[in-house]
Amino acid sequence: MFQKKQDTVLKALVKEGYGDPFSILGMHEDEKGLLFVRVFLPRAETVELLDLESKESFGFFEKEQREGVFLFSFQQKRDFFKYSLKIKTKEGLIYESIDPYQFLPVLSDLDVYLIGQGEHKELYKKLGAHLMTHQGVKGVHFGVWAPNANRVSVVGDFNEWDGRRHVMRPLGGSGIWEIFIPQMKEGDVYKYEILSKNGKIGSLKSDPVGFYQEVRPKTASIVYPLSRYEWGDKKWCKDGRKKVNDIAAPISIYEVHLGSWRYKVEENRPLNYKELAKELPKYVKEMGFTHVEFLPISEHPFDGSWGYQVIGLYAPTSRYGTPDEFKMLIDALHQEGISVIIDWVPGHFPKDDNGLSFFDGTALYEHEDSRKGEHKEWGTKIYNYGRKEVSNFLLSNALFWVKEYHIDGFRVDAVASMLYLDYERKSGEWVPNQYGGRENIEAIDFIRKFNEQVYALEENVITCAEESTAWPMVSRPTYLGGLGFTFKWNMGWMHDTLDYMHQEPIYRKYRQSELTFSFVYAFSENFILPLSHDEVVHGKGPLWDKMPGDLWQKMANLRAYFGFMFSHPGKKLLFQGGEFAQNKEWKYDESLSWHLLQNPSHKAVQTLVKDLNSLYRAIPFLGAYDCSSEGFEWIDGSDCDCSVVSFIRKGKKENEILISVSNFTPIVRENYQVGTPFKGEYIEVLNTDDLKYGGSGVVNKGTLQTHEPGWNFKPYALTLTLAPLSTILLKVKTDAK
Repeated sequence: MFQKKQDTVLKALVKEGYGDPFSILGMHEDEKGLLFVRVFLPRAETVELLDLESKESFGFFEKEQREGVFLFSFQQKRDFFKYSLKIKTKEGLIYESIDPYQFLPVLSDLDVYLIGQGEHKELYKKLGAHLMTHQGVKGVHFGVWAPNANRVSVVGDFNEWDGRRHVMRPLGGSGIWEIFIPQMKEGDVYKYEILSKNGKIGSLKSDPVGFYQEVRPKTASIVYPLSRYEWGDKKWCKDGRKKVNDIAAPISIYEVHLGSWRYKVEENRPLNYKELAKELPKYVKEMGFTHVEFLPISEHPFDGSWGYQVIGLYAPTSRYGTPDEFKMLIDALHQEGISVIIDWVPGHFPKDDNGLSFFDGTALYEHEDSRKGEHKEWGTKIYNYGRKEVSNFLLSNALFWVKEYHIDGFRVDAVASMLYLDYERKSGEWVPNQYGGRENIEAIDFIRKFNEQVYALEENVITCAEESTAWPMVSRPTYLGGLGFTFKWNMGWMHDTLDYMHQEPIYRKYRQSELTFSFVYAFSENFILPLSHDEVVHGKGPLWDKMPGDLWQKMANLRAYFGFMFSHPGKKLLFQGGEFAQNKEWKYDESLSWHLLQNPSHKAVQTLVKDLNSLYRAIPFLGAYDCSSEGFEWIDGSDCDCSVVSFIRKGKKENEILISVSNFTPIVRENYQVGTPFKGEYIEVLNTDDLKYGGSGVVNKGTLQTHEPGWNFKPYALTLTLAPLSTILLKVKTDAK
């Protein structure tokens, strides 16, 4: 009976790989207490058994009845020992190999329990590929979760991509598979070959927790050390991040797509991480931005997805260099005092064969039911947030970026698609929750856990939601019933104001509410005012081209709009190229049009953005009250006929005020009355029509004195000259005593 079972096992081993190889391969003790060693080496002609340390030879293996299976039996009792194999192939090649099936498990029972419970916050330290010394031998430990597989193997060049050779050990009923493979090294490529319960071998899978991947279109994972880089940002992590990421600080974000920010012209390629580390921090600091936000940097197969269809959540894309070189870029930004936000995509993943889709032959990371598990309009799968192992996979990934890459913040993509079960779905295409509603309860729970765990790890990290609906309390604490984000993108502000700016000035008086409506809800959330990548693609054109009129008017409109944006309550975000009036639509595979800076009008816009950033950072109460109604007061939002909007940003002290007045018509308005609550002298601190910004030079020079009677229901007034298509900013020069 035993022999018959053994024959069946050996047959499976040779044919397709046996799912529990450690039970039959390696060194074992027979019923008489004698040691024997069995190996499977399909290309071997002869195999010699050696002591690993002394290299003493014990003789040659005998061939068993199955092709490629070799057996060595000791004739007298002895203790277990470490051994190696001297192999001669059928082609005459001779080499020495250390058998992986003689090693004990690396993962502890506690590791397995925590992973199974979805509670291991450092999942990436246990799964994936890890260089290590195990039982005195150097090699690589592999761990992967595939609970519905009959067999999981590590394959690569090292074993000729033969899935029968390095079959992993199943750890009980946990669904976790592991193996330690001696002699593997940094740079070795690998994938997982999975035999599902239906007996089929699917596509080879990249490592879900792989730290590095081949450059597309290749998709194999690469063995790479996790924590080798020596950081130089200790001071930043201790003090700098807290100061810059404070909700009361001025936050001005420069959104960057690494593949198109700047090209190495002579080679017609994007800058790599090392080159970006030299150029990007210097530019961002010079422009006065406080933060950089990267479009998704996790590994993705298709450039045209801009990174939003992620295959390797734990791997920075290899398009621009190695993981350590990406750390070098982050380190360089930190040393210039710049905070780093990454665009994070836990809402969906692509169907690519090498990815998470049907990973172990079943709907493992996704839902089986397409009404829950697919975004048809994007052609992607939706994570099953209700499965604790999947939720833990994503949560651990967020902590991974903070711990291993010193990331300072997350912009979470497409939050609305996660919150609503009927997102972009027709009747009958979605399944209500257990209460009959459209809210995705599992996703809501996941989002709250994400924010709680990130803040528990590092309280000075910020999280930002791209959430396009009126879902309440997005940026309110979870203990109050909120989702727990630090900030929410104000998509309504972006769409309304861009629609307004697109109008010819003569028609703007009919659309005044598009400019002022955002003030109605400006403090209902902690808002970021985004002018993002989504508004300059797919035929929408660049910001410059959204502005009506001739060349001068386009520039004037854009300058006035930037002035309005920077004085409006809320943190600021500007996509690359907008800062110098890029005049063509953004393309992911082309460099920004840096040559435009040779044109004085484009250079002038860049100077304006630099000065706006400087002013924003120089006036403390602007950042301090970006998200509080205490720091805002209307002057006049209803002057539709003149298309003028005026308001006050203020601090705690009486003289801490900044008056913002925007004239969105190409008409000079002389003797324009603006009310103010404080008597005294005012000066114009910025005028977007200034000659140095490419304007016509209609400015308010010198000191401006308030007078009575007041105006706009204020006790005092200022008489101003409003330049055409301009925003002017004024502050108190002295107190009235």
